Amino acid sequence: MTNRVLFICTGNFYRSRFAEAVFNHLAEKQGLNWRAFSRGLAIHWAEGYLSPYTARALEARQIALRHTGPARVQLSAHDLEDSQRQIALDRAEHYPMMREQFPLWADRIEYWHVVDMPVCSSEVALPEIERNVNALLTELG
Repeated sequence: MTNRVLFICTGNFYRSRFAEAVFNHLAEKQGLNWRAFSRGLAIHWAEGYLSPYTARALEARQIALRHTGPARVQLSAHDLEDSQRQIALDRAEHYPMMREQFPLWADRIEYWHVVDMPVCSSEVALPEIERNVNALLTELG
């Protein structure tokens, strides 16, 4: 059985999709028994399949789009239950949303501190996500 890590952000459009793709690309290269998937807490806040910032950053790193899901998906209780690790990308932004939507899970998941645009540019946020993913893979490997 493959272990699963769930990356959570607001729109499932930018940060969580980048984390998912980087994680899956590197886990596959390292032969780890882990796979990532991503979900959003408010997917209606974004339009389109994937942020152009995410697409460009993945292309620059030669990470295929197959490493991220085919569409943006709203977070469900099943997603939380069907994963061994759950990580929201920004505690300040996502903790209140988790408390509202999934109060039993809000204090059980992990939170990173990667702020969304426009407060934090993609040139800062995406490398920070990449560092966090690498640290997570080291921990899991």
